[in-house]
Amino acid sequence: MNWYEIWTELWPTLIAIGIILAVVPVVGLYATFVERKLAAAVQDRLGPNRVGPFGMFQAIADGIKIFLKEQIIPSHVHTFVYMLAPCISLMTAMFALVVLPYGPTPVNYDGGLRFVVMPGLDISLLIMFAISSLSAYGIILGGWASNNKYSLYGAIRSCAQFISYEIPMGLSVIGVILVAGSMNIETIVASQSSGDGISGWNLWWQPLALVIFFTSALAETNRLPFDLPECEQELVGGFHTEYGGIKFVLFFLAEYTHVVTVSFLTTLLFFGGWHFPGVPSEVTASYGILALQMLVLLVKVCGVVCFIMLLRWALPRFRFDQLMGLAWKGLIPLAMLNLVFLAVIESLEWHRWPLAVLSVVLFVAAGYWSAWQSQSFVRKASVA
Repeated sequence: MNWYEIWTELWPTLIAIGIILAVVPVVGLYATFVERKLAAAVQDRLGPNRVGPFGMFQAIADGIKIFLKEQIIPSHVHTFVYMLAPCISLMTAMFALVVLPYGPTPVNYDGGLRFVVMPGLDISLLIMFAISSLSAYGIILGGWASNNKYSLYGAIRSCAQFISYEIPMGLSVIGVILVAGSMNIETIVASQSSGDGISGWNLWWQPLALVIFFTSALAETNRLPFDLPECEQELVGGFHTEYGGIKFVLFFLAEYTHVVTVSFLTTLLFFGGWHFPGVPSEVTASYGILALQMLVLLVKVCGVVCFIMLLRWALPRFRFDQLMGLAWKGLIPLAMLNLVFLAVIESLEWHRWPLAVLSVVLFVAAGYWSAWQSQSFVRKASVA
């Protein structure tokens, strides 16, 4: 292979990596601005409005302020691991993006500009889950290295939470893989373009899998109502109690990177990716069609991100026993039943509409069972 052929293969990869490295920090900065504006709207406030028009430069001012802060390292911490932990969290969060299509990508990529670092990888979904699960090490090491009881409690909670919610998230995705016949994300998106308009989206045939996946993924981002590793009412700041300045920002940026990753995955696996009625489904070389498909994908992703942010101001935080009970007593049994029903329907080659009905029935039954359990607990407590 000569240098020209090497460069032909290399330049699309370098551009894709450069886009990720350039865009992710900016997205992290402005995600805080958007969340503060949404919080202000929910609480009938104005939100940030002093720096720049409509407060749009507030994120830049916050970034400059963080970089100029004094970097204090407490004397009682394990210094090397203490400094390493936030780097691990951010690196794993960003490295998971290498297999994630952030734009229209053909199944059989054969060269040219692309919107994914590693296209055509048959196990891209598996690799993403494997890499993203490593982010727990950053939180655990940060809590342990801080040599602080609140930080350690937060790290232990994080470890239990990651292990618990990885299981239902993986089970919910198996159904999507079974329908698409592949673990390649581009193939999964392409399999949702077969219907008339939006009827081919996995949202309609596996609504229960969508709920389980989104709930589990939200728990892995440590966002409310699943922010038990850092809840300030109990643990001061949780695993990042001893962190400040740019070290804290690395943890913060990793969290928002996870939010964007979850939003992209939810859109690609269940909402048809860049497919939409009236938009050509084929990935072509036409820049106009590519721009329109990318706009469709980004609008869907932004909608999921805003929904995640609004949940923070709509739901109270779980107790830790409720958090574990939701995973082991609720989501895992539901995911297994959903997978069994899907396997039976696919084996018998039936139409998939009974699966949508069964998903709704299972979801309602689980809600009634949870309510009955709560009332039973209250009655026993009142008798005691």
